[in-house]
Formats: sequence, C-alpha cells, structure tokens
Amino acid sequence: MTPHDLKRRQLALAGASLAAAPLMAALPTGASAQAAGDKFDLLVRNANVLDPSQNLNGKRDIGIRNGLVAAVEASIAAERGNRVLDAGGKLVTPGLIDLHAHTFPFGSAIGIPADELVAHQCTTTVVSAGDGGANNIAAWRRFIVPGGRTRQFGFVHIAVAGLAGFPVPELFNIDYAQVDVTARALAENADMLLGVKVRMSQNVVAAYGLEPLKRAIAACVKSGVPGAKIMCHIGGVADRALMSQILDLLRPGDVLTHCYSGAPNNAGDFTNIVQDGKLLPAALSAKQRGVVFDVGHGGGSFDYTVAEAAIAQGCPPDTISSDVHVFSANTPGMPYLPWVMSKFVGLGFPLERVVAMATQAPARVIGKVAKLGTLQVGAPADLSMLEVVEGPVSFVDTRNNKRDGKMFLRPAGTVTGGVAYGRPYQAPFSVR
Repeated sequence: MTPHDLKRRQLALAGASLAAAPLMAALPTGASAQAAGDKFDLLVRNANVLDPSQNLNGKRDIGIRNGLVAAVEASIAAERGNRVLDAGGKLVTPGLIDLHAHTFPFGSAIGIPADELVAHQCTTTVVSAGDGGANNIAAWRRFIVPGGRTRQFGFVHIAVAGLAGFPVPELFNIDYAQVDVTARALAENADMLLGVKVRMSQNVVAAYGLEPLKRAIAACVKSGVPGAKIMCHIGGVADRALMSQILDLLRPGDVLTHCYSGAPNNAGDFTNIVQDGKLLPAALSAKQRGVVFDVGHGGGSFDYTVAEAAIAQGCPPDTISSDVHVFSANTPGMPYLPWVMSKFVGLGFPLERVVAMATQAPARVIGKVAKLGTLQVGAPADLSMLEVVEGPVSFVDTRNNKRDGKMFLRPAGTVTGGVAYGRPYQAPFSVR
C-alpha cells in the first residue's frame, strides 16, 4: 500500500467514526430506550372488537407499530400512542376484504378507484374481478394499484381485453378467449393475481356452452401457478343442464360468484343453482368438494328467493362480496359490502359469522399475505370501524324482492397498513 493509499484509508475511517458519533449519542439507553420503544405509531382506543379468527368479541384497545398490529389489550394508556384514534365504542373488525369488486378505472368500462370505495365500504383489501385481460392487466398493475392505498389483488379475464368493451359482451367472439396469453399473464403476475375470471351467462357467451370455462381452466393449469383459481360468474346460463355441467367442472378452491343469482337467461328461464325451488344436486356436490360460494351481489346478481332456498338446502355462502362497480353502485340494492353483510344478518346469520365471511374467509381464498383477515399480533394493521345501527330496516335484492331487518352496519372509519383515513393524520404521510 502506498503512503497516499494509507492516508486515504485513515481519512475514510476517521470520517466514518465522526459520522457514527452523533448517531450513537442520539440512541437512547436503559429506561429511555424502553420508553421510546413502548410508543405505538397509532393507538385505537375504546373499540368493540369482533375478530372471528380469534373468537374475540369485546372491548379492546389496539396498538399499531410499523404497519402491524403490535398489541390487543383490554386497556392501553393514551400516552403510549404517538397518535390516538378513539373508536367511541364502535364495532372494529379486521379490515374488510371484498373478494369481488371492479377497481380498474380508466382501463375497464366499469371500474371505480378502490380508495373511493373506502368511505362506503371500509374495505382495506379488494379483488379486481376480471377487469383486465392479458392485453391490459399490466396497466392495472403498473398504473392503478401503486397509486392507491387499498391493497389489491385480481383475477385476469380469459377474454384478452377484460371488461374494456362493456356493455358489449366480451365472449360473443370466442377467439377473444386466449389460453396461452392468459396463462402467461397469470404466471408473470402471480404475486397479485389469484387466477382466471370467466363470465358464463348466456348474454356474455352466447351459444359457446362450456368452452369459455374450459379455456379458463386450461389457462390456470398451463400457467403453472400453484393454486390458481377460477372465478366463475353465473346468472342466466343458456339452459338448465348447462348449470349442472358448469358446477361439475369447478375444482376445489374455485370460486362460484353470483352464487345466488336469479337472473333469467335470454328466453326468460331460470337456469341457476336453484331451479323450481330445488337446489341442484351438482351445486351441493360442488359445495361439498370445496368450491367457494361467493355472493357477488352486484346490480343484478342477488335474489333472496334463490339465497333462502339454497341456504336451507345446504349451500350457505362462504364469502360475502359486493360486485360493486359504476353501474351496480347506483342500483336500489346498494351493493356496498357492509350493506350486503347486513342483508345476511337479516337472513339469520350471526354477526360474527358474517364478519368472518368478509374477512377471514376471503383472506384464505387470497392466500398471499400472512395473517391477513385477522387482528392477531403481527398481522397487517388493517381495521374497519362500523356503527351497528339498531332498528327496523328494509332491504331489497336485485329482483325487487324485499326483506325487513332489525339492524344494519354503517361505515365509520378505516385504517389500512396502520394509517387512518382522515384524522389523526400521520406526518410524514405514507401508506405503510
């Protein structure tokens, strides 16, 4: 080593020591270190916590640090929070998860920005249900998802343009259902995509029968993505026999969405899972082998008479979702997730089970985030705050059937990734 090199090394070491000195001096020691570490970034107090994943139901305070749940205790002193959010005794659940939404604005014809739904839904995670196909799913990933605070996953549509052409049916031309490129899109985006979406209504697939579903399944298989799922939309399929054939093709873990649709086919026949008041044996068989029955209420896909018959005959829902989009959100059925959840409370489901079907159950379907759908310590700090409004309430489905209830859930606040929507604001502001 030359004298010049030695001098340079000595100067570098000296500089590093000087740079580290103020940092070392600034680090607290002993009791000071413990006090600093004891502070929560956000403390949610006076919460009536309902977390089905832990059989937890009661008053709790929730401490959040670094975007994760750090403590759930009967009482946490206010001074332990850098910011304090008083829940005021409202119902606080794990962040609501909407397994069927449409959140690809500007890229599909029906999408709503996911963050615009938060005030109406308290959703912290949503699944874009086939808004994008192989030709445009990259735009959803690159330009839509990063710009929002809501956690998003999706299903890629078997039709290459997804729902960009809505209301023009995307599969009247079966050539739009492309297996190879859909499989590649799924494989290239397997961190965010759950599988392949296909709409099987007659007014979407015309006379192509099972072919669109067969291609969607083939794309899942060809992608090589473990656990890749189908999300199969039903509602007025071409004929009665086809409904059973669709059900027979679905695999364990696949999602049957709009499971309680009462929409007729083009001829006005009722061809869904309940026909002439009786649940199809194929529906019960699908349920028993692990097909996920998803509500997907939407603007035309939830019929009380179908739901009541199916539930009574062995097919209750596994997941409750909204199918909210720019058209369905304006309909009398008001398919915002807490309102749809309220309808199932009205149908006799315990509130704890209803919450589980909008948190724990869809989190299992997603299967990509540890402890999603729970408020266990170490889970993502996603919280939904809801007001339980007691008193007479009237609900309507998408076929103008009315039912009366005794309560409904009203959105009251949301925390995503440890950051509250609204006050108390975090500075500097960040998502997580």
